[in-house]
Amino acid sequence: MGRLSDPEIERHLSDSPWRREGETIVRGFQFENFERAMVFVNLVAEEAEGANHHPDILVHGWNKVRLTLSTHSEGGLTDNDFALAARIDQLA
Repeated sequence: MGRLSDPEIERHLSDSPWRREGETIVRGFQFENFERAMVFVNLVAEEAEGANHHPDILVHGWNKVRLTLSTHSEGGLTDNDFALAARIDQLA
């Protein structure tokens, strides 16, 4: 696993709801209520634990979740980040 180049990152993001912020990708989600937001957070946690790749999770407002992905050990984005992002997209 190696850090991706800028063109590789742009290719991954071309048809994606995720967007790049520096050396991370981020996506916001909005739910009908706090309970649904927390159900989603717990689903993401299970998926992340299974992949041994953990996003930063911010729950804000009463129904919003922001996820940030990066591979800290590589100092940037790797294929693992985009693989987990795709699995998270399926959960939403």
